[in-house]
Amino acid sequence: MLRNDLALYEEHADQWWQPRGPFVMLHWLAAARGRLVPPAARPGSVLVDLGCGAGLLAPHLEGKGHRHIGVDRSAAALRQALEHGVHGVLGDVLAVPLADGCADVVVAGEILEHVADLRGAVAEACRLLRPGGTLVIDTLADTALCRWVAIGLAESLRLAPRGVHDPDLLVDRRVLREECARHGVGLALRGLRPSMVDLAAWAVGRRPSVRMVPAPTTAVLFQGYGRKTV
Repeated sequence: MLRNDLALYEEHADQWWQPRGPFVMLHWLAAARGRLVPPAARPGSVLVDLGCGAGLLAPHLEGKGHRHIGVDRSAAALRQALEHGVHGVLGDVLAVPLADGCADVVVAGEILEHVADLRGAVAEACRLLRPGGTLVIDTLADTALCRWVAIGLAESLRLAPRGVHDPDLLVDRRVLREECARHGVGLALRGLRPSMVDLAAWAVGRRPSVRMVPAPTTAVLFQGYGRKTV
């Protein structure tokens, strides 16, 4: 089976916003990601959403005061993002066509585990941030536990499209933090998992979505949060 098959996003492009479609877990993660985004600290604040897809983060930024700019390689996804108020930029997260220091907030949600050059992606995210700006990340850890849970189990339960993740691209947490620090961002990590109560209720149709809650370990799914000091 082909791994890290990004063509899956194009094949299922009409299902981005389906609450029980192939991208269902991305909806839950977008809500958790949105909770980490601070309100705008100044008029004209810009948030750059790397790998924005169809704009799933947009509903969770309402009232926060940011201009939401989404970067993605999929024109089909960006057309849908535009319908939700996202200003789309067609581009790669390893070479973002935006100016240095243009963003008050940079969000990289469920994208770092899809890039072959983690250091390059981190450098781009940090380059876009103004001094004092906020970096928000969520991604998958490079561990055996994550391979079993987030790839094997998640795919078997249809919480992720089969083949969408490559275990060889999972994120080394030490490298992530070191690279962020090298570019002036001190990154704090915390584990994340679905609420088991919500998941059970969702599975039998009693909940429309599942809350993501803190986990005791960062060894599977984790969030990162930090500010650029220089």
